[in-house]
Amino acid sequence: MLTLLNISNIALIDELKVEFEPGLNLLTGETGSGKSIIVDALGVLIGGRFTSDLLKAGRDRGFIEGLFSVGANKDLKQLLVDAGIESESGADTEIIIRRELALNGRNKIFINHQLATQTLLRQLQPFLVDIHGQGDQQTLFDATTHLDLLDTFAGISELREELGERYRRWMAIRRELEAQGEEDAEKFQLIDILRFQIDELERAKLVIGEDEQLEDEKRRLNNVEKLTTLCSESFGLIYEDGDSAITRIRRATRHVEELSGFETKFGQYLDGLESARTLLEDLAFSLRDFADKLEFSPARLGEIEGRLAELSRLKRKYGGSIEACLEHLARSQDKLSQIERSDETEARLRAEASAARDVFLELAKKLHRDRVRSAKKFERSVESDLAEVAMEHARFQLQVSAASESQLENTENADGLTQNGIDQVEFYFSANVGEDLRPLARVASGGEASRLMLVLKTVAGATEFPRTIVFDEIDTGIGGRVSEAVGLKLKKLSETNQVFCVTHQAQIARFADAHLLVRKEVMSGHTEVSAVKLDRRGRVEEIARMLTGAEITETARRHARELLK
Repeated sequence: MLTLLNISNIALIDELKVEFEPGLNLLTGETGSGKSIIVDALGVLIGGRFTSDLLKAGRDRGFIEGLFSVGANKDLKQLLVDAGIESESGADTEIIIRRELALNGRNKIFINHQLATQTLLRQLQPFLVDIHGQGDQQTLFDATTHLDLLDTFAGISELREELGERYRRWMAIRRELEAQGEEDAEKFQLIDILRFQIDELERAKLVIGEDEQLEDEKRRLNNVEKLTTLCSESFGLIYEDGDSAITRIRRATRHVEELSGFETKFGQYLDGLESARTLLEDLAFSLRDFADKLEFSPARLGEIEGRLAELSRLKRKYGGSIEACLEHLARSQDKLSQIERSDETEARLRAEASAARDVFLELAKKLHRDRVRSAKKFERSVESDLAEVAMEHARFQLQVSAASESQLENTENADGLTQNGIDQVEFYFSANVGEDLRPLARVASGGEASRLMLVLKTVAGATEFPRTIVFDEIDTGIGGRVSEAVGLKLKKLSETNQVFCVTHQAQIARFADAHLLVRKEVMSGHTEVSAVKLDRRGRVEEIARMLTGAEITETARRHARELLK
């Protein structure tokens, strides 16, 4: 349950700290006092969407913080463990959630003081809070929500999740098969293109680095005369001339040898001089051999230029480099091989799709049987609870219709099959004696929808596990004896769950275990929202206000005291 809600700089709220108790917690106050702001803040806290206009005007940061105490739940524990969130090891788990909101969009989420994601927050939400806002009864008019309510009541969420995975696997194979069919339509044209490109690249016998080597050779052939001159002059200076470098080093070596006989420290340079002489001799012979091989060949130059032109054309066509050309060749070979094996691939995909469909249908039929079996129990539970909210004569029916046999037998068609199975579920309703059952959306009034929503939501989800169930103005469109019946229903629900309800009805407020008055006041030139827990005297005054309006009479107070008895 939610034990503490702390709000700062949200909408009209500067600072607000609200403590809640087990049982039925009711928020009352004048219209526009800020009750729904508190509900909206709680919705944001547990993963709702945050927009910058939710921040208080003139503030660039705000936060919402909640303290939850949750009974032992292995799924919740496992979720926290998988997320690396530390929690207490006792029977109850305390969870502190904090959302820091910023105008610049840099929002942060903390769970038990550890940074967390909005995805994790939304995964935690079903274990903590179930919020039903002012317009939620309208969702009952959408038949797509009826299946979800039945499945929640039946407790088959794991089977439905597995079915969804099987359906997505089947659809993935179908998409791959459809893509294969599209490829087959273009197969013959593509084969000709691929074979031409592969033949062209294979004939070229490309070698990585060949273009660079050919460019070097081309430069040499275009500069044979200059290279010959440089080699000849360098060879003379180093080795052949009478005053060559080698000659000078030999003479210097003899002098240093003689000098070292008188001063030993010069002996250490003799090895270096010998190394220098060896290096120069090696260079000289390399220059001579290179010059001997230099020969201008117009034919070879033509071959090189022709090859470079061919390489340039292929590089422009296939990616800009020899490496890219070779990669294109490999991809084309793989693609051609796949196309040539397309018949085998198509047969394999068809077999996989058929097998995946069979597995899906087996699970879907099991889910169908579970739904049909649970539907009658759901109907009885709803009709029983309708009597508790002053709808004694109402009838409720849940119709489960499955895909036809022809749809199930048509292996090429997925009509009537969805990730939720083969079923369509719709609620039928009659509020009065003698009226036929009709689709809910056609016959339920606003007040009837409010009560029916309370019944359906509590019947479907109240027994899953205890949590905080929030109703924001569930009493819209009802009054008098019906309001009292709704209050009794909320009170009964609060025996197993913490209930948090915003109401304008005194007949509902009388049942509160904790009654909070929300007020909006102008202080020091700006508006502030506060929430005060009422004692018995305060409750008498507030219920009297709810009964009479702005002017509270002694008669209204006496009536309020009677209600509280």
